[in-house]
Amino acid sequence: MLKTCFSNPLYLGLAQAAAAAVAAFVVVLLARTRQIHLESETAIALLRGLVQIIAVGSVLVLLLRGPRWTSIFLLLAMILAAGATSARRAKGIPGSYKVSTYAIACGAGSTIAIMAWLGVIDTGITTLIPVGSMLIANAMNTNGLALNRFRSDVLAHVGEIETALSLGANSEQSVFPYIQGSFESSLIPAIDSLRSLGIVWIPGLMAGMLLSGARPVYAAIYQFVVLAMIFAASGLTSLISTLLIRSQVFTPAEQLILRPGISTKTA
Repeated sequence: MLKTCFSNPLYLGLAQAAAAAVAAFVVVLLARTRQIHLESETAIALLRGLVQIIAVGSVLVLLLRGPRWTSIFLLLAMILAAGATSARRAKGIPGSYKVSTYAIACGAGSTIAIMAWLGVIDTGITTLIPVGSMLIANAMNTNGLALNRFRSDVLAHVGEIETALSLGANSEQSVFPYIQGSFESSLIPAIDSLRSLGIVWIPGLMAGMLLSGARPVYAAIYQFVVLAMIFAASGLTSLISTLLIRSQVFTPAEQLILRPGISTKTA
């Protein structure tokens, strides 16, 4: 229906974006009937997402024509932005931005570097940037899930943690179950994506390769390669993040900082 109303691709794209945004916001309004308020956060996220992807698309047109070394700076900028976005899920934990940025840089950055060195990822900008951004974005989401779960578990078990400390346990021992739980839960989306690959969903990368004329078997294998890289980047990011975040919720004297009702800067 929209295609018949708009002949201009720009207007058609904006109309499609508006329809998709309305569908997303309807879900938020339905959630409001259950006293779940996500209106402002969702509206800002939708608006930012649209503006940012248009801006990035415009910049990519120029970057894709530039030398290969420019891709390094773009990936670094993505990592910094991912660290800031992910750290918002760890409100009340000091140093969460540093932990998130370092974890994503090590997890996604090292995976990108090693895979590019091995030749798994082509170093051309047209391949390195899209694939690298997928690894960074998934590492960001995994890190956000890990930190959010860890924060929630610690706040819900303050009494148990302080009891363990009073009985002689150190800070690492007192929060170990919550670190383990946050790490495992953060990898659920990545594991489920691998399990359901080709059965529940056919990823866009594979579809794009098929449309561009690639052999079906190679397109399928390379899609698996990308998801395996996503799992590696996400898993390493979450592992590093959960190891580092523990020290951020305790003082040097091993006193718990994170408590209900206490607001602490995340930077």
